[in-house]
Amino acid sequence: MAYFLVLLVGMAAGTLSGIIGTGSSMMLMPLLVILFGPQHAVPIMAIGAIMGNLGKVLAWRHEIHWRACGAYITTAAPGAVLGVHTLLALPAHWVEVFLGVFFLSMIPVRRWLAKRSYTITLWHLALAGGIIGFLTGIVVSTGPITVPLFTAFGLERGAFLATEAVSSLAVYGVKVATFDSLGALPWSLVLQGLITGSALMFGSFFSRSIVIRMKPATFKLLVDGLMFSSGLSLLWSAGQ
Repeated sequence: MAYFLVLLVGMAAGTLSGIIGTGSSMMLMPLLVILFGPQHAVPIMAIGAIMGNLGKVLAWRHEIHWRACGAYITTAAPGAVLGVHTLLALPAHWVEVFLGVFFLSMIPVRRWLAKRSYTITLWHLALAGGIIGFLTGIVVSTGPITVPLFTAFGLERGAFLATEAVSSLAVYGVKVATFDSLGALPWSLVLQGLITGSALMFGSFFSRSIVIRMKPATFKLLVDGLMFSSGLSLLWSAGQ
């Protein structure tokens, strides 16, 4: 029953992520935390995110902006390594609290960034990459930040989805390798991550046909709604 729930929610999460570029971790993370615990949920979701992002890359492979990927990955990858070390040093209870507070705080942060309509350069991507990579090592996903970051660079729709996915693919790959090197990735977690990732990948392919019809206002409401519900769910779990 647990794996059935993961597959069901994972397909829905993969579809949503394939449409708006983020959301899969926010939908799945509360369920994974409840089923497997917060410190196991993070590497499971990291493996799942690799497969989900691979699905987006394959769907939009002809529109990847490679220079933007390179600038972001250069600092985000080492930042993720540092974030994983920080995560494993934290008590499980505080991981849940941190995740919940992070998701809730991203609602006003995302709106603040969107209102200012910043135009950024490759140097800005590199500067932000280190910070976001570190946070990704701790909180599973920073999609609510990377969405306005890459769109502020001028990427839209397929180009945005593919470029953000390639960048995330590299960061999550480094993150999983770090978990493995620290002995925090047994085969049971790998299997659970592959099950999660297969559902996300299926959803990513399914979403391609409806990306063009997504309205900007709907996109914003979906992101905020996901962050709010996921944040509350994690804080509720921490309080039990």
